[in-house]
Amino acid sequence: MADSRRILTAELLSIGTELTVGETRDTNSGELARSLTDLGVKVGRIQAVPDDQAVVTAAFAGALERADLVVSTGGLGPTPDDLTRESIATVTEEQPAVDPELEAWLRRLWSRRGMPFPEMNLKQAWLIPSATALSNDNGTAPGWWVERPDGRIIVALPGPPREMRPIWTDGVLPRLRAAGAGADTAHRTFRLGGIGESQLADILGEELLRATNPIVATYARADAVDVRVSAVGDATPGGRSARELVDTAARHVLDLIGEYVWAEGDTTWPDAIGAALDAQGWSLACLEVGTGGALAALLGDRSWLRFTESLSPDAPGAASHSDGTEETEGTHSPDAEPAPSGGAAAGLEALTRRAMLVGGATVGVGLRARPRGDDTAVSIVVVRPDAVHHERRLVFLGGANGRSRTGLAAAAVLLTRLRAGSAGAGATDPSEISGGTPAPGRRDRGRRCCRGRAGSDDRP
Repeated sequence: MADSRRILTAELLSIGTELTVGETRDTNSGELARSLTDLGVKVGRIQAVPDDQAVVTAAFAGALERADLVVSTGGLGPTPDDLTRESIATVTEEQPAVDPELEAWLRRLWSRRGMPFPEMNLKQAWLIPSATALSNDNGTAPGWWVERPDGRIIVALPGPPREMRPIWTDGVLPRLRAAGAGADTAHRTFRLGGIGESQLADILGEELLRATNPIVATYARADAVDVRVSAVGDATPGGRSARELVDTAARHVLDLIGEYVWAEGDTTWPDAIGAALDAQGWSLACLEVGTGGALAALLGDRSWLRFTESLSPDAPGAASHSDGTEETEGTHSPDAEPAPSGGAAAGLEALTRRAMLVGGATVGVGLRARPRGDDTAVSIVVVRPDAVHHERRLVFLGGANGRSRTGLAAAAVLLTRLRAGSAGAGATDPSEISGGTPAPGRRDRGRRCCRGRAGSDDRP
């Protein structure tokens, strides 16, 4: 019988030569690591190994020396190069044998389809004495739950995500929770726009970023820069809980960078914009010129997105609504001159209003991108039922990278204008950054998604 052991640490093994040669992308490890982290189990290592029994065996042996829990994915198929079972048997010094119940189950899968059972698949019915089968309702490879004499646990899961996920969610997580796995942990994630990771790190400071509990970490994502605040509770009598530690640190973090925060948690731009539209019962039309449809691609297929159109700069429809003049763009201070209301700005507004009419939308957003040296200038208009807002920005980089960033710039301006309580309002209430607990501190001013702002203009 296994000793009682608190499961606090884990390592993940992704098994398969298709991973190590780059033919298949490993998505399982990220999902499992996040799930374990939420459970309070610290993931120390993630490694991919080829279908080589010596290598796989060594990986299991090493992981078992370091971690309380080892979770593997892959290598449970019926072919000779599927070697996870053999490797676990070697590490545990146990002999695998066919389990009669698993064999009967496998044979029924073939018989009900009127097909002969391939004897090669019989290895999928193997178990070792310390293993319990984890049922697989979406494939032919049961998982293994293996309990070691010292209380460590091995979990072997099939590689296909559609098989792995339900086994993990329904078969493994309940067992881990019942065993009391994990420490008292908590975290909060803030989503930022208008600031790069290096500038963010400079504001937060080295002392804060090097602290070990709570931990403040920055992550550059495709759509934002995230700041994650996490902590482990103090288990000693009178010690502070993880939630208390995180909330205290989060208040300090928001005092430093709250003006850049537009959401919290897993909120995406479409989530935030959709919530702001739904709060008013509004719908959206999107018109883009010279962006390659960057904003529409960012927003995706949403019920509130009634119409999208992307025009090339020289398309007749775009050219007919432009006076051919260039708008002066660049990096200016927040008290710069307002964006012009005539010329190209008026043309963009006209195109946006046409998109609203065609789509039957209550709100319209239009953006026009132009090369500006090595960067990209973007003009943005947001038409609400009660106000029109024009804004100009200069986004980092040109070409395809710059065009994709125009979508983020427009999303930031749109979200700020949707959250504005009245025409001309710029502040956002802290409770509006996410659907969860309000986070203290200042919020998005609507001017920080991308580098540079030549000015803005609001009018009813």
